[in-house]
Amino acid sequence: MRSAARLLAASLAAAAVALGAGRPGDAKDPSVVVACANPALPAEILKAAPPRSADPLDVVEVTGAAKRLRLAVAKDAASRELGLMCVTGLRPQHGMLFVFPEDGPEPFWMKNTLMSLDMIWVDASGTVTSVADRVPASTRTTSDRDVARRTGNGRFVIELAAGEAEKDGLAAGTRLTIPALRATP
Repeated sequence: MRSAARLLAASLAAAAVALGAGRPGDAKDPSVVVACANPALPAEILKAAPPRSADPLDVVEVTGAAKRLRLAVAKDAASRELGLMCVTGLRPQHGMLFVFPEDGPEPFWMKNTLMSLDMIWVDASGTVTSVADRVPASTRTTSDRDVARRTGNGRFVIELAAGEAEKDGLAAGTRLTIPALRATP
């Protein structure tokens, strides 16, 4: 299994190559999307792009809303940092589940997030505490001060394509069943 440090280093190296390989910053340029996205994202959650890692992130099912969600699990620091950066499309009812060590305020900075997302904070008991819908996308050239930031309280954060939370019945107070997961260093 690849270490978190290796995963982060490989992703950052790929992003550096992409920066020197033309005019990045446009989500329509698939070479940029492939180069800077987390290579461990499982193909199952993406609208396009084949898997690029022999060791993709685990995918779990989360239930309790109107739909069943299939979510790639980001439970270590490197996977949480890369998240859905440079992804331009997710399949319906698919996304990412970020796992933290405990309930608390979890701020997100949406740098290089090329698509608008819904963000759902969930506490350790499985209760949705807040939803930030349609968090604006950024580009590879969006200035740091203009990148969207959102904060909520929880042990988990779910990211789905914009508009998906409402379609799937996710709102504050919704109870979800999340498999037993632990954050790792």
